[in-house]
Amino acid sequence: MKSNKKFNLLFATTFLHLVLLCCAHSIEESEAIHSILNRLNSNKPSPTDQESAARGVLQRLLPTHLSSFAFTIIAEDACGGNSCFQISNCKSSNRDSAEIMIKGTTSVDITSGLHWYLKYWCGAHISWEKTGGVQLGSVPSPGSLPRVKDEGLMVQRPVPWNYYQNVVTSSYSYVWWDWERWEKEIDWMALQGVNLPLAFTGQEAIWQKVFVDFNITKHHLNDFFGGPAFLAWARMGNLHGWGGPLTQNWLDKQLMLQRKILFRMLELGMTPVLPSFSGNVPAALKAIFPSANISRLGDWNTVNGDPRWCCTYLLDPSDPLFVKIGEAFMIQQIKEYGDITDIYSCDTFNENTPPTNDPTYISTLGSAVYKAMSKANKDAVWLMQGWLFYSDSSFWKPPQMKALLHSVPFGKMIVLDLFAEVKPVWKSSSQFYRTPYIWCMLHNFGGNIEMYGILDAVASGPIDARLSKNSTPLCMLHNFGGNIEMYGILDAVASGPIDARLSKNSTMIGVGMCMEGIEHNPVVYELMSEMAFRSGRFDLEEWLTVYSRRRYGKSVEQVETAWKILHRSIYNCTDGIADHNTDYIVKFPDWDPSVNNLHDARESVKRHGLLGMQPNRRFLLDETSSSLPQPHLWYNNQDSISALKLFLDAGDELAEIPTYRYDLVDLTRQSLSKLANEVYLNAIHAFWHKDAQALSAHSLKFLQLIKDIDKLLATDDNFLLGPWLESAKGLSLNADERKQYEWNARTQVTMWYDNTEYEQSQLHDYANKFWSGLLEKYYLPRASMYFMRLLRSLNENEGFELLEWRKEWIAYSNQWQAGVEAYPVKAQGDALAIAQKLYHKYFT
Repeated sequence: MKSNKKFNLLFATTFLHLVLLCCAHSIEESEAIHSILNRLNSNKPSPTDQESAARGVLQRLLPTHLSSFAFTIIAEDACGGNSCFQISNCKSSNRDSAEIMIKGTTSVDITSGLHWYLKYWCGAHISWEKTGGVQLGSVPSPGSLPRVKDEGLMVQRPVPWNYYQNVVTSSYSYVWWDWERWEKEIDWMALQGVNLPLAFTGQEAIWQKVFVDFNITKHHLNDFFGGPAFLAWARMGNLHGWGGPLTQNWLDKQLMLQRKILFRMLELGMTPVLPSFSGNVPAALKAIFPSANISRLGDWNTVNGDPRWCCTYLLDPSDPLFVKIGEAFMIQQIKEYGDITDIYSCDTFNENTPPTNDPTYISTLGSAVYKAMSKANKDAVWLMQGWLFYSDSSFWKPPQMKALLHSVPFGKMIVLDLFAEVKPVWKSSSQFYRTPYIWCMLHNFGGNIEMYGILDAVASGPIDARLSKNSTPLCMLHNFGGNIEMYGILDAVASGPIDARLSKNSTMIGVGMCMEGIEHNPVVYELMSEMAFRSGRFDLEEWLTVYSRRRYGKSVEQVETAWKILHRSIYNCTDGIADHNTDYIVKFPDWDPSVNNLHDARESVKRHGLLGMQPNRRFLLDETSSSLPQPHLWYNNQDSISALKLFLDAGDELAEIPTYRYDLVDLTRQSLSKLANEVYLNAIHAFWHKDAQALSAHSLKFLQLIKDIDKLLATDDNFLLGPWLESAKGLSLNADERKQYEWNARTQVTMWYDNTEYEQSQLHDYANKFWSGLLEKYYLPRASMYFMRLLRSLNENEGFELLEWRKEWIAYSNQWQAGVEAYPVKAQGDALAIAQKLYHKYFT
């Protein structure tokens, strides 16, 4: 009996020890995060400087109301220990004094409070210029601003950080920006509450200075850096040299631009995330350090493994040179910008599989990456995109994930759950095995212009993740009736508390927007930005109604009803497919219809409903079952047409409002592009049945749709090819740079990567755009060539010459990429009139 008592005592003691261990881990987690925040907050500019920076945002946004608002920095203690903003009435009765007081823990929190007030008291709307811009007409004149009830409003951040950017956004969207455009973007960030932005501009200039000390010359770097529009992938080690080399003019200007970007971010109280070293090195390093452990990674999307672009060099983390180079980069970066942050981005093996799945190797890699950071900054925190855990999930099993995530001290790594609105890794990884993470919305690939979103997931996902903590104490019952018996489940006791904590206790510390390209779908980004300040559930349909009124400056029943339709159709993609625009206009199929069973493809289309789809069904790209690529369609196109009719009905009231015109053009384009998919399939069906007359009719309709959509897009400045090309050329210093930058700009949105005479780039049309000019001069000729060959095949009773077709359009693409033809930079035509005409032409 004594033996039984001893056993039970040991059993209970073991359980208590494990529960206390779990509590200790929770305390450790909390203290680690607070330590980071306290260190970063201690380096913030003075309250006076931050208040002045917030006033600068107001002056640029609403200069007429500069004296209408008072701004004050407050301590977190005044916000219950969190970051927050407070909105209240100013007590002064002087007519010339401020009317509204906005307080915040940082300048960003103040500007977030300003934005909140303008939205929910004044009915204003702030969007990117390319998605309609700001709507401030509803803001009352100075002296007449709406009063706040009672003691005012306090809104806390439920999580500390609001992260912004993807590592490729710098290439898809920011590449040609000057300071004027960057200033507007940073103001937009501040108003949306972004306090943790990625800051990757100008890093090549830092690397140039670092590599000099390792005997790497500028000539060596010509083969290392990518061209301006492809820098993101050269930075990640996916490619090298493509689109380059970089000129000294580019390097110097980008470094100067980065200094301005960082200064503005810092004075607004943001914490910029700077780059660090992942092991990606120039080829010349292998010759200079022959004993260094340098290997070559595999091919990333080249046509035939061309060594000029593919198979970058990786310095093994076990090599002493790894930490030396990483530390040197960090030191040089601090020398250039000062000790301005503790958070550094590094993505190891982004879409490149490690040479081994040995957890020890992976752990060594992670430790070396962090060691290189921490030797230069003892408080460094590694921020990593979690994309690899989704995109290469067959490799990154729990042992490999844990090895990487646990290779650094706890609290020294933050993971971006990059695609959480569709594929949340936090749910399947025990919340990244206790590693702090940020719930992110990826949303966009390649900067495609496609109306798309999952509004319900955006409105609920961050809240679900944050509230996933189980507050119920974990208890062990163990004994019934006080019986004295040797009994226990030691394995369950040893693992249960830990498993429960890992699976239930949220390690989420932020929300983020990680789109590949920006300036589209403004409703999605406004909602996601608000999730940085939303702590509980809210009525999304009501939010959309208010959004509509703010976006257009008034309440119009037709568009409010239209947004209800858009919510349950276009913005309700629940099929789990990663959306990438593969509409036939912008990603023309490369297949031989004469050797495929078109009947099966046609029946598949009918079942999935491209010609009349049922809600919540999916129609996806699947080239494994058929060589006919199938566009992603997740809603009934009739719904978008119904919403379009309502938008048109509201035209008399809203035609002069830029935000309305943008949405009208976008929705008309969306509806017509889906119709074009049907027309293309009709043409192929006619070819299969050897009906030349029907083929001619359908192909002509398809080509006419491209012309009509181009004409529609030309009515809005925001859907033009010209500004993209002109902004690229505007950064050049001479004719050679001008030619190179324009080639970069043209190539990225078309062929993207390398090709041969008969093989198009594996990434062709990845960054496709519905832009006027691009449709008429690039997509239209390509489709015309294809249909002409189909007709010739029928008329001459010969097989379709696939290789000759490829040769023809690839040659045309290469010629267009090297072209210098100028395109309009200003809109022409009446958007409403043309949209009405096209609606009646195609949908009535």
